[in-house]
Amino acid sequence: MSSLGMCFPRTWPAGLVTDVARRLEAGGADELWIIEDCFYTAGPTLSAAALSVTERLTVGLGILPAVVRTAAVTAMEIATLCALAPGRFVPGIGHGVQEWMGQMGVRPKSPLTALEEVTLAVTRLLAGENVSMNGKYVVLDQVKLDAPPADVPPILLGVRGPKSLALAGRVGGGIVLAEPASPSYVRQAVEQAGSPEGFVVATFSALCVRDDRKTAYEWSAPWLAAQLDQKNPALPPLPFYDDLVRRYDESGVDGLVSMPVDWWQEIGPIGTLDDAAAHLDALQGAGVHHVGLFPDPEVEHGLPQLEHVVALANR
Repeated sequence: MSSLGMCFPRTWPAGLVTDVARRLEAGGADELWIIEDCFYTAGPTLSAAALSVTERLTVGLGILPAVVRTAAVTAMEIATLCALAPGRFVPGIGHGVQEWMGQMGVRPKSPLTALEEVTLAVTRLLAGENVSMNGKYVVLDQVKLDAPPADVPPILLGVRGPKSLALAGRVGGGIVLAEPASPSYVRQAVEQAGSPEGFVVATFSALCVRDDRKTAYEWSAPWLAAQLDQKNPALPPLPFYDDLVRRYDESGVDGLVSMPVDWWQEIGPIGTLDDAAAHLDALQGAGVHHVGLFPDPEVEHGLPQLEHVVALANR
């Protein structure tokens, strides 16, 4: 069975994280996924808070931008979180949004090389090695963690493009796929990663459950339109992508609202509770290990969705 949980949007106040973590654990959900985006809240801090108030809940961090912290500090953060809650922390590392990296003066000329060097360095440090490296982006001189984790978690790479997915298959322990992570997109991503043995797949899925489908579709259609406008690379693997684009071009958001039910079920846990469950079953069939249901970014709309997460976790 896939482990099911909820994402903590970057726009939610940091002080909510402990209450959300407690409620998820008490309700029987498996996980809480922390979102770190510049320049919102800090992922390791929120992760530590959530882990400290729970006993069973797994906390995933998606994602730490590779070049924002040095590789040694990233390894220290991960090792500390693993020590706080052994076996309950899942770290993710990614390129980060390059515009944000530029704002901080750390934008690499080769994001692929930077991510590869950081991932290799962090992996070796977490394994307890004494590491020296003289790379383009990672320079280490006899660095060794004082307390590497006894149970080293897989490093999941939050990536999208074919080259980055291939890199994840070579040096990472798995991937984190951002929403909309359909089953068809998952299969393509794993194939582009080379389908390595033991590869861990985590997905984020935009959650919108309502009593009737039309209401859910009306709420979600503007979000889907934005993904189409932005040419989100997760969409082309959809088996009906060309028809979806044609429908949107001809009829706009209204055309998306009236899409077939099976299209919506492929795209996300959108519709009734049963529709959301069907999407989750399809993700499991595609080989997904962790699912973070992404609520509305506005707290007043998103926080009540926690009850739907709990209901889906207990079905």
